[in-house]
Amino acid sequence: MEQNKKTIFSGMQPTGAITLGNYLGALKNWTTLQEEYNCLYCIVDMHAITVRQNPAELRKNARNLLIQYIAAGLDPTKNIIYYQSQVSGHAELGWILNCFTYMGELNRMTQFKDKSKKHADNINAGLYTYPALMAADILLFNTDLVPVGHDQKQHLELTRDIAMRFNTIYGDTFTIPDPYIGKVGAKIMDLQEPTNKMSKSAEDKNATILLTDKPDEILKKFKRAVTDNFANIKYDVENQPGISNLISIYSAITNKTYDEIENEFAGKGYGDFKVEVAQAVIETLKPIQQKYDELQKDKAYIDNIIKENTEKANYKAQKILRKVQKKIGFPPIIR
Repeated sequence: MEQNKKTIFSGMQPTGAITLGNYLGALKNWTTLQEEYNCLYCIVDMHAITVRQNPAELRKNARNLLIQYIAAGLDPTKNIIYYQSQVSGHAELGWILNCFTYMGELNRMTQFKDKSKKHADNINAGLYTYPALMAADILLFNTDLVPVGHDQKQHLELTRDIAMRFNTIYGDTFTIPDPYIGKVGAKIMDLQEPTNKMSKSAEDKNATILLTDKPDEILKKFKRAVTDNFANIKYDVENQPGISNLISIYSAITNKTYDEIENEFAGKGYGDFKVEVAQAVIETLKPIQQKYDELQKDKAYIDNIIKENTEKANYKAQKILRKVQKKIGFPPIIR
């Protein structure tokens, strides 16, 4: 990784396939960052276990997510793509930062409140303190910029507060990360509940398009997409959220403006438009799915990428971790 480039860090939980919303809203844009920045893309499997996981599925999902990253265009020779659980510095720095994070700050985290409601039978300490681990994820690599959605802004602010607190006590140690404000990706909504963001955790499988969905599945889901009774193809989020979402998807894929799309489909019905959107999505995902299938068959290649990227991530992490350990008074390792 080049020294004169700024560092970007981002992570995604291995809870299933990447959605069309993830791809159009973030991942598609990430592929352009690898030329300008040093990028680390982490599969945050340690965060995933704050909710009970099936071990075999977690391992499978983590590997599949890594392969989807590469299939979607992230070059593993230009980016560091790795498993969080295989870089021990995350856990080690996470514990240290726990000791510099106040309970009052954790009590204000809205995601803890939301997840506690969803998993009332498993409100564990990890669920409560994982913002400190998230801070460690970012600070472990002297990260300059973090791409964040609206739901993660609070965590990045906490990360900045923890870093500044530590620097005030021990001197200049951590880089203070800023949010990455790049090209705004399309905000893709749920196909069945178009006022909600598209999510892989949606209970209705027809609500979400996955990068691994087969063409007939994609067509079926778009045909079932909720629209409205206005019967005109017009971008109007407030009054026509369903059709507006379909227009947004079509625009993100074809690069056509909303006005161009409205003119193109003037006088046509929702059924015709749904099929056109589905076909555009199918064609966009086809090369990604072909690459994904090829990579799945090349176990040795993927294993080598995992090995090399883990070594790179560990090397970078240990440099910061040793610096932090020395500052707080841990004894040096004698080799």
